[in-house]
Amino acid sequence: MQVKGLQLLESLTQAHSVPGYEDEVREIFVTELREHGELGSDKNGSVYCQKGGSGPRVMVAGHMDEVGFRVQNILPNGYLKMVPVGGWWGHTLLAQRVEVKTNEGVKIIGTIASKPPHFLSAAERNNVIGVPNMFVDIGGRSRKEVEEWGVSLGDPICPWSPWTPMHQEGYYMTKAFDNRVGMAGAIQVGQMTAPEHCQLIVAGTVQEELGLRGAKTLANLTKPDVAIVLEGPPADDTPGMPMSEGQGLLGGGVQIRLHDPSAIMNPRLAQFAIDTAKQEGIPHQVTVRSSGGTDAGSFHLANEGVPSVVLGTPARYIHSHNGIICAADYHAMVALSQAMVKRLDEDTVAGFTHFL
Repeated sequence: MQVKGLQLLESLTQAHSVPGYEDEVREIFVTELREHGELGSDKNGSVYCQKGGSGPRVMVAGHMDEVGFRVQNILPNGYLKMVPVGGWWGHTLLAQRVEVKTNEGVKIIGTIASKPPHFLSAAERNNVIGVPNMFVDIGGRSRKEVEEWGVSLGDPICPWSPWTPMHQEGYYMTKAFDNRVGMAGAIQVGQMTAPEHCQLIVAGTVQEELGLRGAKTLANLTKPDVAIVLEGPPADDTPGMPMSEGQGLLGGGVQIRLHDPSAIMNPRLAQFAIDTAKQEGIPHQVTVRSSGGTDAGSFHLANEGVPSVVLGTPARYIHSHNGIICAADYHAMVALSQAMVKRLDEDTVAGFTHFL
């Protein structure tokens, strides 16, 4: 199971799926779960697989998109200007490789560049260069030539970064761990034996990186009674971070999030997650965040309110070309998700929202 899980994760990280263009991840989701339940989607492209008996509707969801770009303009000399889709920091971008995907599905590799430092003033060199001052070089010599290659305005641009096992056993480096760890985990939960005590809905949402958009319409369609959101949150175990305050350490286990600006997790559900991890002997770490957000921000406000909690695989350097995870944390996230599903019967779920 663990080897298969990493193979699945590798294939998902290498998919080209920026917000609004999640087709490649959605295709993997459908292929992996076609024989495991009833498939469906909303009209924005979020997808789900449902199975199980009667009882509460238990959602386990990740988001399919990754931060990327779109072609904003094609310059007369063949270079591409780009607009970001999702949050980027200029320091991470220059000299990194990207792929432009044309309407025909052809992927053209290029590199992100800017005015060379040799031609910058001292003051300019000390500033973070913003995306508007960057361009993509795909080797084109003119706008006409680039258009003949099939490149057009609006084409999605995805980071290019191969799956790389590191010298530290169990550590892996590539792009898009935010949130392909969540998508791989949701798929693995969807492949477990159908529960009799609940209706299991595993899902992939669209456009999370642009404001938790897909979760809104998906929740309206599927009407979950409880939501477990699987994520690839930022690790905080690198130099410059106070190690004594770390809540997202690689090798520390699945991260159970209690709070961030987008959502206060249902306290009873969060405690249920912590208790389940302890009872099952699953390595875990608890976190309260003062920044960031997840699809829980949309799920918990959907319909009449949906008790939500976030389980994460901490990843170093998210929203860059080279994130790093510890596989043991990913496996712990999957194990806790599966253990929670097995325990979420009608009485347990009802208890999360019994206020009177």
